[in-house]
Amino acid sequence: MGPLGQTLNKLGEEVPTVQDAEYFKAAFDSIQELIGKGLILAGHDISEGGMITALLEMCFANATGGLNVKLDDIAEKSLVNILFAENPGVLIQVTDKKAVEKILANNGIGFARIATPIQERRLEIKKKLASYTFSIDELRDIWFRSSYLLDRRQSGEICATARFNNYKTQALEFNFNKSFKGKFTQFNLSQDRKPSGIKAAIIRDKGTNGEREMAYALYLAGFDVKDVHMTDLATGRETLEDLNMIVFCGGFSNSDVLGSAKGWAGGFLFNEKAKSALDKFYSRKDTLSLGICNGCQLMIELGLVNPEHDVQPRMLHNDSHKFESGFIGLNIPENNSVMLGSLSNSQLGVWVAHGEGKFYLPKEEKEYNIIAKYAYSSYPANPNGSDYGVAGICSTDGRHLAMMPHPERAIFPWQWAHYPADRKANDQITPWVEAFVNARKWVEKTVAAK
Repeated sequence: MGPLGQTLNKLGEEVPTVQDAEYFKAAFDSIQELIGKGLILAGHDISEGGMITALLEMCFANATGGLNVKLDDIAEKSLVNILFAENPGVLIQVTDKKAVEKILANNGIGFARIATPIQERRLEIKKKLASYTFSIDELRDIWFRSSYLLDRRQSGEICATARFNNYKTQALEFNFNKSFKGKFTQFNLSQDRKPSGIKAAIIRDKGTNGEREMAYALYLAGFDVKDVHMTDLATGRETLEDLNMIVFCGGFSNSDVLGSAKGWAGGFLFNEKAKSALDKFYSRKDTLSLGICNGCQLMIELGLVNPEHDVQPRMLHNDSHKFESGFIGLNIPENNSVMLGSLSNSQLGVWVAHGEGKFYLPKEEKEYNIIAKYAYSSYPANPNGSDYGVAGICSTDGRHLAMMPHPERAIFPWQWAHYPADRKANDQITPWVEAFVNARKWVEKTVAAK
């Protein structure tokens, strides 16, 4: 009873342990079997804080509902021992009680029914004549307060307070276009295909680390993917003349020691061959480009998105003054971009992972072709404090797109931290794949028109 002992200023002599390794293994295997058969909705191990903490944390993941807990079937008489002991155990919420109990019994695993969900936002605990009721929302704030106190030291009072106030209000909400079927066949895709002849290139530098995910997203969409390192451009081995699409990937080019891809930009600006290849590529009308995260910073630094503007956007440090990594919601507004135009008015989930992702946009919002906004304007759903809540912008003609989130890391449902429950079992791909397919189709059409 570690945390309870601490609050009572007591020091025990025994610690929780696994006394029967074979039984522990059998219990673990049984849980895996239940998961494999789709019989478990949720689960939590009994560890630090004991059963009561596990029960509460299972409720903390939701914004509604609670639990009615009846502990009469547990032999231990002391309610304190039951709720606060940290002995190994697992709590599971199941879809079919009889099926689960049969499997556990057949495998020799002990179990007890202890709780049922209720609509009220409270935790009701009963054993014999003892009865207690707790407010889940109040306890969730207490539980989160430790994170807030630590966050103040990293992010400062403003962002830490915003996270504490908003963690329970910024729900992930998704809206897929009705035309999206979630199947490979919708776009005639195959994970094992022959070369298509439609080429795209990954442009990378020292420290780039997102090239493999991006290469696969492009490959799945129908591109034959070419690897181009900055040394290829600097030496003239690569000119980009045979390519219609290039992608600048995420990562930490040159360790980002100069900040926000400035070192990577220098590789273009101060090398004649690399600069010439890039300038010629962007002067053509049959080209597309995409910059993700570090690549987005590069495109902004080089002025590749809005070359017509007299004052250019910039990428600044996150308002939180720290690296932000998480799964957030994006709104795709009505837009004319080649890649995301067909996804207009969608709400999608995606990963962010950056330290300098704040779009500084000196002009009015209407002056930019905005292709993505964070689902909420405030922190932490807007992880960096970008002007107008912007997550990505595009050139006026829709061909050159720069965004901080990583769609290439969210092309399959299993890659999402949360995916719509009514689609998870059947979807093979997510709507982000459509963006890459749109790019391939545009290139095919453009090449055919020549």
